[in-house]
Amino acid sequence: MEKVSAKKHLGQHFLKDESIAKDIADTLSLEGYSKILEIGPGMGVLTKYLLDKPTETFVIEIDKESVEYLGVHFPKLENHIISKDFLKYNLNEVFNDEPFAIIGNFPYNISTQIVFKTLEMRDQIPEFAGMFQKEVAQRICEKKGSKVYGILSVLTQAFYDAEYLFTVPPNVFNPPPKVDSGVLRLRRKADYSLPCDEKMFFRVVKTAFQQRRKTLRNSLKTFNFSDNLKLDTIFDLRPEQLTVEQFISITQKITADGV
Repeated sequence: MEKVSAKKHLGQHFLKDESIAKDIADTLSLEGYSKILEIGPGMGVLTKYLLDKPTETFVIEIDKESVEYLGVHFPKLENHIISKDFLKYNLNEVFNDEPFAIIGNFPYNISTQIVFKTLEMRDQIPEFAGMFQKEVAQRICEKKGSKVYGILSVLTQAFYDAEYLFTVPPNVFNPPPKVDSGVLRLRRKADYSLPCDEKMFFRVVKTAFQQRRKTLRNSLKTFNFSDNLKLDTIFDLRPEQLTVEQFISITQKITADGV
């Protein structure tokens, strides 16, 4: 089996630059966990560098052809290849309650869903690194005041310190994508518990950015907060002007208002 054919419906673009693969593998600090999960390893260009680490590496791959290739070419992965859909699979069947890091050259079409699942499992995932479409990677790491700062930025940065590391050009992939890629790293905050109602926080952030051009007084009016709370000057701002901490503050105020 010489190589795997890239499948468009799976969003596969196989990285062929060894030095970039090594650089991505080296973004992990290996602190706070002893296991790594690589999503979408394809033909294992990143996997080979992960297997050199003093950690236990697992891979999860939905493409049967890639699973067969990995089984043949990477004997170290014996019993460590999960032939499942990451978004649908219960990872605790492998990791139980143990911490693990996530890494990968993520398919563009499901990359944001991968981040949202990571946020759901943040108690077990102290570190996350990988490659996205450049625009998505920048959005995750962006700070307030930017046009690309949004739901993904705020929800991720509520729990993780996000760092954009480097840009990767299209020509190092087969087939080459039509856009640049970007590599980022997320490191979970020392204290990642929210000092507010978590479900309300998610609801406030998502509702605010659904009408991002409006002030919060207008975009959040479905919360029916009191006339007194409406006078708070923070509601004069648009969502892109707020830090994560300010979104937490708003959530606390709305909760205290009896919504």
